[in-house]
Amino acid sequence: MKIIAVGRNYSEHAKELNNPVPASPVIFLKPDTAVLKDNKPFYYPDFSTDIQYELEVILKISKEGKHISEKFARTYFDEIGLGIDFTARDIQQKHKEKGLPWELAKGFDNSAPVSRFIPKTSFADLYNLNFRLELNEKRVQEGNTKDVLFSFEKLIAYVSQYITLKKGDIIFTGTPYGVGKVNIGDRLCGYLENEKLLDFEIK
Repeated sequence: MKIIAVGRNYSEHAKELNNPVPASPVIFLKPDTAVLKDNKPFYYPDFSTDIQYELEVILKISKEGKHISEKFARTYFDEIGLGIDFTARDIQQKHKEKGLPWELAKGFDNSAPVSRFIPKTSFADLYNLNFRLELNEKRVQEGNTKDVLFSFEKLIAYVSQYITLKKGDIIFTGTPYGVGKVNIGDRLCGYLENEKLLDFEIK
């Protein structure tokens, strides 16, 4: 199982980090050791002083495919959920300044908390899904999937031209505006529509 993540898929988030709005998807990977399940606590690593949350709608790939046509891409995922792309922003910034890869800032252990998955058929419209993140009961991020720059089908088709997708792979589809720092003692709760899917502590 691998995690394929998409950067800058919401224009306002790209702007808040002073990044250009991309003309094609920005793709990076997280290893399977980044996955944190079952709302287990996230332990703040000692190599960073600026771990930031990025709430995202996530897709679970349901069958193997490569060179997938966009018109058939919807058949390659059956379930969706929520995930947080934890980012060591201080490390990321140093690497960006030097033109180096982001892996250490994005792929460290437990940097990808994921919720349980819900059948996509439970939702009338995958491109009108509200999702939000609360930090210590205060709303800090909210988005709607209608605002994605690249659709779920576009992302699946694009990635599959380079990387074979396998059953169980997870795609993080991008974060909206409002990313911010977490501290030890914080509690994060993530909602898809009005259903709480994420609820865990920072330790």
